[in-house]
Amino acid sequence: MPLLLGLDIGTTSVKAGVFDIEGHRLGFARHDYALQTPVVDHVELDAETYWDATCAVIQQVLESNDIAGEDIGGIGVSSQGETIIPVDSAGNPIHPAIVWLDNRARDEAQQLSCKLGQTAYHHTGIPDINPTWSACKIAWLHHNRPQVFKSTAKFLLVQDFIIFRLTRQFVTEGSVACTTLLYDIVDYQWWDQALEAIELECERLPRISKPGEVAGVLTSQSAESLNLRSGIPVILGGMDQAAGAVGAGNILPEIVSETTGGALAIQVTVPHPDIDPNERIPVYVHSVPDRYLLVPVCDTGGMALQWFRDIFCSIEIETAIKEDKDVYEVLTQMAGEVSAGCDGLLMLPHLTGAFSPEYNPHARGVFFGFTLYHQKPHFIRAVLEAVAFMLRRNLELIVQAGVTPRELRATGGGAASQLWRQIKADVCQLPVVSLRNYDTAVLGDALLTGVAIGMFKTPEEAVEAMVSTAEKLTPIPANIAVYEKAYQNYCQLNDTLDSVFQRQFGSAEAK
Repeated sequence: MPLLLGLDIGTTSVKAGVFDIEGHRLGFARHDYALQTPVVDHVELDAETYWDATCAVIQQVLESNDIAGEDIGGIGVSSQGETIIPVDSAGNPIHPAIVWLDNRARDEAQQLSCKLGQTAYHHTGIPDINPTWSACKIAWLHHNRPQVFKSTAKFLLVQDFIIFRLTRQFVTEGSVACTTLLYDIVDYQWWDQALEAIELECERLPRISKPGEVAGVLTSQSAESLNLRSGIPVILGGMDQAAGAVGAGNILPEIVSETTGGALAIQVTVPHPDIDPNERIPVYVHSVPDRYLLVPVCDTGGMALQWFRDIFCSIEIETAIKEDKDVYEVLTQMAGEVSAGCDGLLMLPHLTGAFSPEYNPHARGVFFGFTLYHQKPHFIRAVLEAVAFMLRRNLELIVQAGVTPRELRATGGGAASQLWRQIKADVCQLPVVSLRNYDTAVLGDALLTGVAIGMFKTPEEAVEAMVSTAEKLTPIPANIAVYEKAYQNYCQLNDTLDSVFQRQFGSAEAK
């Protein structure tokens, strides 16, 4: 029976997993990279880094787990959304990738909001036009790098770029394209009004296929770079959030999952795109047919803990290396020594601005309420609790749209921490369920690949075979009251500082 390879290109790492038909993970590897921030609000990456990391991670997952390349029956690819890579006609990058976190295109976002704001949500599912969306980044290139804009043959997303390197096909699909502001999620095609607004011909974008379909087959040149056989089908897995929902078994209405990776995102499967009467929640195209996802997204989730690790935890990194541990295991063990509520210490995790439920690009990270008593473990736990508070704030937005969560399925790297899952259960006052495979995007890619190459008849059949839950954590009664007070304080602090951020950093930017 052929094995299934899932490949997910995230914000700060590429992950690869190999699975059998029953969902057993036979191998997993991760290759990290660092984003480049040459000036304030600019977040870039040499696009070749994505391909180099892809080659490295696939070779690693095969070699370290003694998996033969000829046993791989298909490759499913998913990626982050919004990040733009301008390429020439041969698919070579001609400008660094402008990463989704990049906020340089504020003027272009404002202009597009004036042109498209009244109709954008109904066509794209995007409630607020801001610099995140790909159309704004392309418009910025048009205005500020006119030669790059003129010379670009295709504007690609990260999934599109890797698909091209694997198959030599310029192809995309709605699940990853839905947050470009250029894609009509109702008609499943490029949105003419948005293209006209940024003066872009649709021929300069990839052709549109469907999520979960075969994009092409692995070329002999790419197969040699990856230690695989040529001719392997390559499948369009979609955006990482949608592929992750598939890997969590979240393909039926009103199942709720959350992903704590670099960012924090919540996924709710819905049957049609007009589910939120308040038009506040982003609506994505699902990676399974004829379904959509409500996906509130916060720019910094696990990235906040990664930042704290890199800046303040050199000793813990050394300890982890000596003891052959994951440094995050060391950090969460330290956080576990602190009681719920961090003895009054609060954090706002807006290290790249605030996104959902209130968009404020000028928001900043804050530690609030620390004293001589507070030690490093308090600050680590404050980061974990801040992400849980942000999660609850977005769950309340979903409830306002008419969806009532009964439990949360935890996915992403953050789901590896039992402490973090327990904090989320206590803060949100909901059971939190972990999965046998918590890196669900790579599992979702593999699952969709199994359907595409005929190993399963339907996504539902594949989920039944490949997705398994692991541990269910229920709220600890003694912590509920503590976190209720801490959450209200978090909300008050967030709301109070919102105008301060606007005044202090917005006015500084205007100067």
